[in-house]
This record gives sequence, C-alpha cells and structure tokens, in this order.
Amino acid sequence: MLARVWSASIIGIDAVKVGVEVDVSGGLPGIVILGLPDAAIQESKERVRATLKNTGFAFPVKKIVINLTPADLRKEGPCFDLPISIGILAASDQISPQLLGDYLFLGEVSLDGSLRPVAGVLPIAASAQKMGIAGLVVPADNAQEAAVVEGLAVYGFNSILEVADFLNNPTRYQPVQVEANPTSEIFTLGNVDLKDVKGQAHGRRALEIAAAGGHNLIFVGPPGSGKTMLARRLPGILPPLTFSEALEVTRIHSVAGLLKNRGKLVRDRPFRSPHHSASGPSLVGGGGFPRPGEISLAHNGILFLDELTEFKRDVLEFLRQPLEDGHVTISRAKQSVTFPSQFTLVASTNPCPCGYYGDTIQACTCSPRQREQYWAKLSGPLMDRIDLQVAVNRLKAEEITQQPTGETSGDIYQRVLRARKAASERFAEEKNLRCNAQMQSRHMQKWCQLDEQSRKLLETAINKLGLSARASDRILKVARTIADLAGDEQLKSHHVAEAIQYRTIDRMQ
Repeated sequence: MLARVWSASIIGIDAVKVGVEVDVSGGLPGIVILGLPDAAIQESKERVRATLKNTGFAFPVKKIVINLTPADLRKEGPCFDLPISIGILAASDQISPQLLGDYLFLGEVSLDGSLRPVAGVLPIAASAQKMGIAGLVVPADNAQEAAVVEGLAVYGFNSILEVADFLNNPTRYQPVQVEANPTSEIFTLGNVDLKDVKGQAHGRRALEIAAAGGHNLIFVGPPGSGKTMLARRLPGILPPLTFSEALEVTRIHSVAGLLKNRGKLVRDRPFRSPHHSASGPSLVGGGGFPRPGEISLAHNGILFLDELTEFKRDVLEFLRQPLEDGHVTISRAKQSVTFPSQFTLVASTNPCPCGYYGDTIQACTCSPRQREQYWAKLSGPLMDRIDLQVAVNRLKAEEITQQPTGETSGDIYQRVLRARKAASERFAEEKNLRCNAQMQSRHMQKWCQLDEQSRKLLETAINKLGLSARASDRILKVARTIADLAGDEQLKSHHVAEAIQYRTIDRMQ
C-alpha cells in the first residue's frame, strides 16, 4: 500500500515542501530511502524500526520503499524521522490516512517513541501557509516556537503514540496557543550601564549616534582606554525589536539551532562577538548544507569585532559586500542560498602594534613601517564603510579616581527612541528602510539636503581628508542622525561639522 506524508526541508532560512512517499509491498524485507538523503536520514531506518517495535506497533516484514520528493533536492537531518514513521504506519493500515494531506510533520524519534525537538521549525511554520498546509505536527518542545506564526494550527506531542492517536481521533486535541507579539518599549537594563563609564564623553556620544542611526563604529585607542567596555554597553541603548525584526532574527537562530527558549521570539537584539581567529566561512556562513555565519546571526543586531587588526585581512574583506547590501549569498554547485545580514558593525583596535602611538604617557616603540603594515590590514573600502571612527584616549589620573558623572543608559535610550521614531515616520512609505544608515542615494537627495554653508564645509573636508564619495555619503547619513537626535528636520552646518570629526582617523598611520 502507498501512503504520502508531507514534511519540509530548509534552504537558507526558507522552507521547501517535501513529500515522504512510503510504499509497503511484497518482496524481501528491508527499507530503501531514495531522494538524496544524508547520513542522518539513512540512519533513521533503524531508529524508526526500533521505535515502532518499542511502542507496540507492528513493523511490516515486507519491502519498504521511501521516496523523498522532489528527488533532486538534498535532504538532511533527523526531522524526517516522524513523517517516515507515520508513513509506514499509514501504509500498513495501522493509523487513519485521512488527515495526512492536511498537515506537515517534523520531528526526531527516540527509540522509546518519544519525540525530540529539531532545528528550523519556525522558518518552516512561516512558509507552511504558502505551501497550502493547514497545520503542523511537531515535538512538544517545538510547538510554541511554531505557534508564533499566526493563522496556522500547530499541534505538539511528546510521543509517536500521541501522534497516532491524534490522526485517529483528531477532535480530542486542540492546537497550541502562544502570545506572539514581543513589541515593547519598556527599558530593561542588563548588567552594564553607561553611567558607570568614567570620562570618554566623545565615545559615549558616538555610541548614542550609532544606536540612533544604525551606524557602523570603530574605537581606536591604547590598551586599557575602555574601547571594549564602551562597545559592550551599546546593546543597552538600542531600540527594541519590532515584531517583523524579531521574527527574522528568530528564524535565523532557529535554523542555526541556537534558540534557547523555543516558546518565544527572540526579544533582544543579537550581540555576536567572534574571536579574531575566526575564518571567513565562520563569519559569512557555509558548509555542504549552508548554515548562517556570525554576520547573519547578528542580523538586526551588533557584530562586535574586538582587536580588529588581529583578524586576517582576507577574512575582513568578506565583510565588505554584506555591509553594503545587507545580505550574503553562498553559492554551491547545485544551489545558491541567501542569508540576511543587516547588522551594525562595532570594532575596536589599537593604533599600532605596541598600542601606544599617540599616547600622552607611554611612548610608542613602533617604526613608521610597522605602523603602516599594521593599518594595511584594514583596506580603504572597508574603512569607508565604517561611519563613526572614534579615537579613545587614556583616562587622566583625576578622571580615574573621581566618581562617574555621565548620563544613564536609560536617559540615552529615550533619546535614541525619539530619533528612531522620527526616522521611522520619515521612511513610512519606504518598505525596507528602517534606519538612517540604510539610506541610498535617492533617499539622501531627499532627506539630506545641504545649505550653502554646510556644502562648503563638506567640500573642504573631502579635499583635506581625501575622502571618497562613499565616505562623504556616510558623513551625510551620520549628520542626518545627529539632526534627528537634536529634533531638527533640516541639516545644519553644526550637524555636518560633528559628523566630519568622526572621519579623522581614516587610513591612520
């Protein structure tokens, strides 16, 4: 007898509907799985056999052919254990096949019949309605994650016995309900607060501008000046994720298997901090079955690269295209996968190999040639894409001993929210524009118009600093954010002047 069960496979962060066709017929007993299965799916033959026997079902002593369609799509992972088990039970007349065409089945089975959670359930749930699926049948630990998607009936079960009973008696069960919308503007402070930072008014201001406009930022200064401390306080002043942003972030983390709480959307903006020994594929993603890398895991959040010049130059060059386009495409022989990567880059580095070039207390021991080679790791095009370039100086003795006097993260957070709200209202008719850093040329022509004084000021900066066209555009975007923080609709010369000062360490030697 033939039975067909629906499941799904992940490609990037999207899902493809997969048919699991099971034919139980006469012949030598055995199981054959067709349709480009990986090793985990091939191993499911023995898992399913033991599971059905241990839960009291009769395993057919016949030839069983399992075909995963479409046949030219590679499939991976243990999520096909449950649909294969259900297909065998339906093909051997042990459960009713009536509902098999309406639901999509996902889950790994244990030998005792219990269901284990799998990765990537949320993207599949988000795509299920487009597939013509009425609902999902998943492990109980995945149920609330899938139920975040509205308009989709999700049933979570602890064992294959419960799934079989549901298919035979569907009216006994109710779909899972969950509160999906995480949107909130309640400020929640973590373990760090900008009020604890002594001095560094210039760095604190740069953090505020970066948070308000989504601008890339780099701190340059000697060891112990507070570069990393400042960077790690940026998440505390970022605006909350909108529902659509939270859904995007949660889908990526679901595919990567990183969801700590499967019952809720990710509420906090990601903060990823890879080590400087990270490889290119670990940053952009990759693998035989492409998986998201650090830049995609930082989508709608922060990618923090501490000691930027310690990263290999070729690894840093991987960042150029995602920083500009907001996504990364990974090509393989038979498929091409695109992951979103709309992140804010925050970096820190020393000004030279010894770390003390320009320091007022300790003398630099590096030669000009060593400093030149040190900064050669950061290409001009990469530095052009960093909007805010901030020199962080060593604190003076009196600043170290005095009590902190700066504003709290909560106060700065409120200003950031007001600036983001102003930008959101300005971009109301732009579908994919969320912050000033994402503006393109046509947007800047409309919202970054300069008066004569501001134009001459910018021209002077371009000539004296040798700025590229891309760098000058970044200045205008930063100036737009500074104006939003000040509550001004039009750009003024002092907004542009402040923005220009954040480009003064371009190509630092």
